[in-house]
Order: sequence, then structure tokens, then C-alpha cells
Amino acid sequence: MPGGRTLAGQTRLPIWSERILVVLPKDHPLLARNVIYWTDLLNETVLLSQRDPGSDIKELLVSKLVANERRPKIERHDVSRGIIKSLVSLGLGISLVLEADVGANFTGVVYREIQDGSGPSRMGFNAYWRKDNENPALTRFLDLLAERYPSPASTAEG
Repeated sequence: MPGGRTLAGQTRLPIWSERILVVLPKDHPLLARNVIYWTDLLNETVLLSQRDPGSDIKELLVSKLVANERRPKIERHDVSRGIIKSLVSLGLGISLVLEADVGANFTGVVYREIQDGSGPSRMGFNAYWRKDNENPALTRFLDLLAERYPSPASTAEG
């Protein structure tokens, strides 16, 4: 799952992370910038899907701009991320996606990496399980994850 919240009684294993990208219409003024920062999104309309990872991206966007009165207008739509990209191509706003979303080509949109003061912004993905789960299949699955994603997540957090 995306994000990093661990509930009481759960254990978390960070697995991987992906860069967050801004989806812009092909004629958007931000395309003139070499680097796009979170604060560049002020006064923009940000279109997000209500499906995953839309909620986590919304929380991250709000947290990055929490102190600013000119927060972007966030519109949540109960449609696929592909439809969101189509809306962006029509000039109805911009969007935020994870780098795995770039696979499909959409005419009329351009992807740019978004950064904060320390470099590219990333969203982490984690495996979660109950601490009292003694299922041997879980142990084998966690061993497989640790083998497949050895770094930086070589130990579980709890």
C-alpha cells in the first residue's frame, strides 16, 4: 500500500518508492521551467482520481502546501487515472501521478518530475500485517519481499 502510516498492532515493511510526476497540458506555462516545485502548483486546479493512490497524493499535496492560503483547488473524480489525463489534455487542470503511470501515452499531456528542497518527491509503498499473524505463508511471503526488495528496506518496522 502507498503511504507510511502504521496502525496499532501492525508491522510495516517499506518495499519501494516511486517518483511523483506532474501531468500538464502540452501548452501549460509550467513547461517552461526546468524544475517544478510543489509551490509552483499554487493557484492551479489539480484533478485527482478517487481511486488509489489519489487519496495519498492529495494528502501529500496538502501537507506540502499546508501553510499557504493559495492552495491549489483539488477536484476529486470517480474515474480512472486515464480519464483524469484526458481531462488534463483538454486543459481542465493538471494532475499528479506516480512514475509507473507514465506507461500509457496520452496525446496532449507532458510529464514533469516534481521536487521539494531535497530533490525529487517520492511516494513509498509498504507491506503491512498484523503483529500476531503467525501464518507460515506470511513468513515465506515476507522472506520473498525481503529478497526481491533488499534495499533500503531490509528490516521491518513496528
